[in-house]
Amino acid sequence: MSTELHDCVRRTLNRYFRDLDGQAPHAIYDMVLAAVERPMLEVVMKQADGNQTVAAQMLGINRNTLRKKLTEHDLL
Repeated sequence: MSTELHDCVRRTLNRYFRDLDGQAPHAIYDMVLAAVERPMLEVVMKQADGNQTVAAQMLGINRNTLRKKLTEHDLL
């Protein structure tokens, strides 16, 4: 069964390119990050019981970086 994240992203991107209908692709990097980052932050914050220090450690990022990303996604 192919349920790993990279397989899901690959399938979704292939579908995106199929569905372009002649239009040029645009800002794919930002599109993928926006689609993945918010749900990842939501799940990790829930697993960390809202503790930003713990969540930042789980993500392997600085707590200030986490706060910035939470603010960008209106999660604070």
